Amino acid sequence: MNHSKSIQAFAKACQFIPGGVNSPARAFGGVGGQPIFIARGEGAYLVDVDGNRHLDYCGSWGPLILGHSHPRVVEAVNRAMANGASFGAPTELETQVAELITKLMPSIEMVRMVSSGTEAAMSAIRLARGYTGRDVIIKFAGCYHGHVDSLLVSAGSSATTLGVPTSPGVPKGCTQDTLVLRYNDVAGLQEAFKAKGDTIAAVILEPVVGNMGLVVPTKEFLAELRRLTQHHGALLIYDEVMTGFRLALGGAQQLQNVKPDLTVLGKIVGGGLPVGAYGGRADIMKKIMPAGPVFQAGTLSGNPLAMAAGLATLEELRDRPPYAHLEKLGAMLEAGLGVHQRVQRVGSMWTLFFNAEPVVDYDSAKKSDAAKFGRFFWAMMERGFYLPCSQFEAAFVMAVHTEEHIRQTIAAAREALAML
Repeated sequence: MNHSKSIQAFAKACQFIPGGVNSPARAFGGVGGQPIFIARGEGAYLVDVDGNRHLDYCGSWGPLILGHSHPRVVEAVNRAMANGASFGAPTELETQVAELITKLMPSIEMVRMVSSGTEAAMSAIRLARGYTGRDVIIKFAGCYHGHVDSLLVSAGSSATTLGVPTSPGVPKGCTQDTLVLRYNDVAGLQEAFKAKGDTIAAVILEPVVGNMGLVVPTKEFLAELRRLTQHHGALLIYDEVMTGFRLALGGAQQLQNVKPDLTVLGKIVGGGLPVGAYGGRADIMKKIMPAGPVFQAGTLSGNPLAMAAGLATLEELRDRPPYAHLEKLGAMLEAGLGVHQRVQRVGSMWTLFFNAEPVVDYDSAKKSDAAKFGRFFWAMMERGFYLPCSQFEAAFVMAVHTEEHIRQTIAAAREALAML
């Protein structure tokens, strides 16, 4: 497969953009080589600048559950653009999206729009501290909640891929009130609350992890999280940037029958455009300025184009739920690949781990053979399949994938695995 134009495009990008990319997750640092530059998306496929077509299992890292250039989304964005890209003033679209989110996720009574998942997580943490009057935050090693200073400790996503669990430029003072625990470690969670329960403002987690590869929480872990936070007056924050509206119309919290106090959203909420949101109980959300004293603002929050794309996406998911189809395809893929390699999956999110043991936390995830995954990644790329460029990122099935796509993927993966 020829990538000469991508090579030229990357060389030029490196002259003007640090590392040639605007997010390290795109840098191919976890698989070696240089990134492929994309020209356009068509349904289930990406077409790169050299004209190569790739069956896409990245979906822009999650938001494109409907596939690329879905007609309903394209029409909505074009209509919004014709009316103006941004006003810095309220629009009815913002209220329509907010109202629909509250109907789809019962734990959310009010919601505030922002421009990225990082901004949403940062704002939810500030709100939790402002609401409780406490400072300590618990996060879990391998969970990624954006590049917020106080949360960039033992982070997943590209921080894992690039071997940078913390970052220069983050002062020690920013993380002194962040406790990092092991995912699925009930005893560790209990000990933390026993020691510091009256100082803990909130616990934040990915309810199904996608940023150290796909990791599933145990029922005991989830139940103890909810019990301990309620008992000690701390808030439970679900980071559903990846899982929201993907694993179910009501997100992971619907599948798990858990009602968090706050929920962080992104990706699907914007239908592929830059967006983030956070919401929860009305008594908590009313602490945000101008309703309350906790400051948060943003010029492009609730941008009309993002709201139009998000509303169209959410309405399509509501009107024509794809979840049974996605579960069927995901199960086919898991069965076909799991014969030869460890596959962990929930719904349309999955990871093929090069790991001899189950991945239940950050420590077990790091035992994966990332170099072998890199060779597998390129073997699949040469066969026309585009996977997330890291062993430590979840892949995604989209609604436009078909059973034939899954059969083709399984056949190609078996060929690729046989070569390694």
